[in-house]
Amino acid sequence: MLASERLPGFPPASPAIGISEPMRARSIQLRAARTDDLPYLRGLYRALRSEELSLADWPEAFKQTFLDDQFALQHMHYVNSYADADFWVIERHQQAIGRYYLLREPPCYHIVDITLDPAWRSRGVGSLLLDWTQSLVRQHDAAAIGLHVDERNVGAQRLYARHGFAETSREAPYIAMRWNNVAQLNTA
Repeated sequence: MLASERLPGFPPASPAIGISEPMRARSIQLRAARTDDLPYLRGLYRALRSEELSLADWPEAFKQTFLDDQFALQHMHYVNSYADADFWVIERHQQAIGRYYLLREPPCYHIVDITLDPAWRSRGVGSLLLDWTQSLVRQHDAAAIGLHVDERNVGAQRLYARHGFAETSREAPYIAMRWNNVAQLNTA
């Protein structure tokens, strides 16, 4: 059973990069994820999927095992497929409030995952992260930021659209979106 297996740790962290002044003003920090963060991240995943599973007529213990296994599979996929990504825990006043996984490989950065605790959704943290990531892309003359969003996550789709992301393709249940660095496009 996956949930009982030992999960791999995170790849070595990249050198620290500065956060934006608006993030600092709201006491939002990013720190490299550590193996001891896995219990928190598992709970965050459970919170993300719990509403969806509330519709399933399964015993509670089975739901928890299912969620733990799904988290384990997702974690293994992320650390194996995106070994060069930055795996960050989002914190406010040293309290974990989410995760942000970002692959910074020019010419196109890729947002692997943004997940916030339910209490921190719709409070501007996602916007701060997107603004900051867009500024990194501009600083490093990268061309774009790509991501995939679940087609059922309308709130996230609206957030990305407000930040200039446009749909590039669909393969259910995901929508691929991209933000182009106009400054870089104008110099090409």
